[in-house]
Amino acid sequence: MEIRIFRHILPALLLLGAAAFATVSCNPAQSGDEPDGPEIIDEPEENTDFLVKDGIMSEEVLCNYLSRAMSHASFCASKITGGKYSGINDDERMVLNVGAKFIGRALGVWGTEQYFKSSYQIYFDYAKEKIDRMHSKDPDIIFQAAIFEIVSTRVNDIPIPAWVFEAFGKPAEERNFDYNGIMNRNHVYEGQWGDNTCVPDMSREEAQMWFYYCARRYIDAGFEAIHCGQVNLMASMGDAAAGYPGFRKLFGLIRTYAKEHARRGFVLLDAHTDGIVVDGTSLLDYAAYPLRLVQVRDGSMGDWKYPAKLQIGYSDSIEGRTPACKTPMGWSTERLPYFVEFDNYGTTDKPGQYSADGYHVWGFDEISWFANCEEEYQKEFIRYAVNWFKENDPMGHLEMPGLRLAVGAFNPDHDPYRCNNTSEACPNGRGLEDTIKELFEND
Repeated sequence: MEIRIFRHILPALLLLGAAAFATVSCNPAQSGDEPDGPEIIDEPEENTDFLVKDGIMSEEVLCNYLSRAMSHASFCASKITGGKYSGINDDERMVLNVGAKFIGRALGVWGTEQYFKSSYQIYFDYAKEKIDRMHSKDPDIIFQAAIFEIVSTRVNDIPIPAWVFEAFGKPAEERNFDYNGIMNRNHVYEGQWGDNTCVPDMSREEAQMWFYYCARRYIDAGFEAIHCGQVNLMASMGDAAAGYPGFRKLFGLIRTYAKEHARRGFVLLDAHTDGIVVDGTSLLDYAAYPLRLVQVRDGSMGDWKYPAKLQIGYSDSIEGRTPACKTPMGWSTERLPYFVEFDNYGTTDKPGQYSADGYHVWGFDEISWFANCEEEYQKEFIRYAVNWFKENDPMGHLEMPGLRLAVGAFNPDHDPYRCNNTSEACPNGRGLEDTIKELFEND
């Protein structure tokens, strides 16, 4: 068995962006905190650029989706569960206006597993209503949920349905998920993300069962893609060394369920990795990774406050490095397609100053760097990045920044970065919408 393992993301980096999924209220409430979305005008026509047939999309169609991707954390979250990090009606208008076809990280939890309890059914009902409403306007859009590399002790309160046991060939039991069964037996990465948290050990069946349970709940709500977090970190406690049997079984079960029950008979799986290939076949449909930007101090990127550029081979960047493989969709490729995102993981103790660690950009994480740049430079940078990939690595794509947690001097309250045009409906919009629309239309 040939096993190709690609580099890890540093496990010590705390993904502050996942705080966008943190609980705002400990008490569930009824829906109704948002009015209806934009009015439907015309029935959309079938778009061959995004055609999926019998649950299969071609490499060209997949790349078309990745080239129209937007990271919009909690797009499908209500204010009850997402607070100020939830989607708003103007986000619906913005997504339709710019022509985004893939909405990344639209829902997910970070140590807030209570949302899977029956008392929080609004978490899934609200998301399904929003996805259905958006699909009535544009049936091609893919919404992505996220299952991250974290489990907290709150998982002990979630009953295991009989269908989870059935999928794993086990007799049904009346019990809840077991945090200790998900965590590594030797307590590796216990407390990785704070007290009462761990990194799931994917060599353990309980961890696989938890991920399968989450994935199936999201698929039933209408999600057609799932981001699986730092898979290499979760596989590093035994699964990788054994040839990834845990992830292989898990992903197989998820895809089998999606084939019969997902909206169009598929689910796209990605993770923060260059790629994982076993016996010539990728475990993932495409790869995803942070931008990993080079800070520029020689003036070659213009007279801006915090100039940066892309460069193949910088730090642990993914650019130019995804593998040749056969994909889960059945076609082979010389390079696994991927996109890069404006990631968030916190600032250094000297934000605004040059950083030599290879991860921070002028002392910021990537989305906070972007948010702290002049707004005209933000527009110039995404134009530059889109063209850079076309010229240097056509298998890569820039996932546009829609909504993401950002920090910095401009933002003492940690309000999320929102790309929307500024308006009464979105007073905190940063005005990037028209530029994103232009780039999508000219792709």
